[in-house]
This record gives sequence, C-alpha cells and structure tokens, in this order.
Amino acid sequence: MDEMTEVRELRAHAPVPDRARLAPGRARLTEAARAGELRRALWRRREFVIVAVVAAVTAVAVTATLLVGGKGTGREVRPAATPGVRFKGVSAAEFLRQAADAVEAQPDGAVPTAKQWIYTKSAQEPLDKSRSLLGEQESWIRYDGSASASRMGDEPLDITKMHLENGGEGDDRSPREMYRVLVALPADGEGTLKALREQNAIADSKGVSQAKNDYVEISVLLSADVMPAKGLASLYRALALLPGGKVTGHLVETAAGGRAIALDYGREENPKTGESMHDQWLIDPKTYRIVGMRLVDGGKVRGGNSVVTTAVVDRAGDRG
Repeated sequence: MDEMTEVRELRAHAPVPDRARLAPGRARLTEAARAGELRRALWRRREFVIVAVVAAVTAVAVTATLLVGGKGTGREVRPAATPGVRFKGVSAAEFLRQAADAVEAQPDGAVPTAKQWIYTKSAQEPLDKSRSLLGEQESWIRYDGSASASRMGDEPLDITKMHLENGGEGDDRSPREMYRVLVALPADGEGTLKALREQNAIADSKGVSQAKNDYVEISVLLSADVMPAKGLASLYRALALLPGGKVTGHLVETAAGGRAIALDYGREENPKTGESMHDQWLIDPKTYRIVGMRLVDGGKVRGGNSVVTTAVVDRAGDRG
C-alpha cells in the first residue's frame, strides 16, 4: 500500500496549514492538520499535526490531526492508570456548564506585552509508538504575531518573521488579536453563539449545518495561545448548546503522561473503515482547562498532542 499517496489524496481538499505553527523546522516532520477540515485557517494557533511515519500534532493547550486509513496503526484510547474522576452518565452539556462555572472563577495571569513570547512544550501523539519520530516539541510565538520559533529535539532554534496583525498575512491572527476577541465575548452561551455568527470570522461552509459551523468557530478559539478565564467559560457555555458532544466515563492518559477528561465531538466517517472519526478535547480534571486534543478513529488515536508546559517569556529560546 502506498500510504503517503493515500494521505495526499485524502488531504487534497484541505486548507493550507498555518505557517505560524509550521515553521521550517517543524514542516520537515509534519504534514497536514485536521482531517476533513471544513474551515479556513483563521485564528489558528497551533495545528494538531501528524507525522508521516505510517502515515502526531499540538496546543498549550491543544491539537488535531490527519487520518490514515487501514487497521493496525495508532494506539488504543486507554483509561488512566488510576482514574480519580468518573463522568459516566454525565452529558456533554452538563459537564461543559460545570466546567464553565469552574474556570470563570479562576484568576487570570498578567497579559503578555507585545514583545513577549508564549512558549509551549508539547508531547506528540504517535500513530505507532514503536515508530514515532516526534516525541516532545518546543514552540514560541510572539504575542504581537511578528515572529514564531520552533525546535525539535537538539536542532537549532528556527525563527520565522511574520506579520499576523491587521490581516498582514491573510486570515491568520496574532495571539493578541485572539485574546481581544475572547475577552469581549458575552458571558452566556447563546450570546456567544450570536456574537460569533455576527462576526463570521471563519466563513461558514455551504451545505453544512449551523451547528457544525458554530463548532468550527469555537474549536479555533479554544486553541488560543492566551486564554482568559471568562473567555473560556463563554466558549464552554456556547459549546454546551451544540449537539454531538460526549464525555468519556473515565479519565484518559495523555501523550504528556497526565490524566484528562476526554470530551468527544464527532466529525465524519472514515472513508476507508466506515467508522466515525471524532475530535477528542483533553481537559484537566482539576482546572477544567484544555491541555490537548487528538483525533480518534475506531477507538484508536490517529494523532494529536498534549501540553507538557507553557510560559510567557521575554525572548525566543527561553523556557521560563
């Protein structure tokens, strides 16, 4: 089987990945992001990418990936070794409302200055751990969107100049611009959905339900580099109003070795297996903040990543 050819054909219709997250050093090891993507690349913070091994992805929060057909690749979605929280029988809407109330009460840290950088170290989800090439990845992006940097393993730091603000590079937005959108969101879910629809920052896809287009808008903002507590609470309440969500009844193990609540949202059927694919948002059971995202197909993780650590630093290469 020529798997790489199949991957390219599968991704032929997808938008071009966000270069703010796919700097040259990363681009050599990563390919596409978000299988069956229905949205344009606006406000994208870091792509959840997948290595072409058999053809894994990010976040400070987050990431999604590409699907490869066939069986026997990927790793099983496993419960955490000693799960301390169970949500069996809890609906996605109920969980999200609870999570919104929890994060809304949390204090925010200092907002970065224009010249500061957001540093993220993330652990990639391999398709097959015995053949993984990625491991941990480090990335930096300047708060004003004027540069990004990345490093894989022992490679030298690779810095890319950019101009994300005010539409300087198309649809992409800087962390500062995304933060300004988030802090302005209404507190309630219905108000947030209305605001997002009016802004229509990510053009609605034709032939797709309003709920699916709403999910696309929310999912992009959920991966913002700097997430104010009230903004996250607003997104959770809006997401609670959409269909298709499901909470896994136990904690799951993340690529970073932590335990997380798994919140699933369906995508489309895998054209090769006929099984349903879904996004799986990984949420910290103590803070209710997102710590990763991955794509699951047929009960197996096909790619994604989870956060090891994140910090605001004064220059690219610093780790806080």
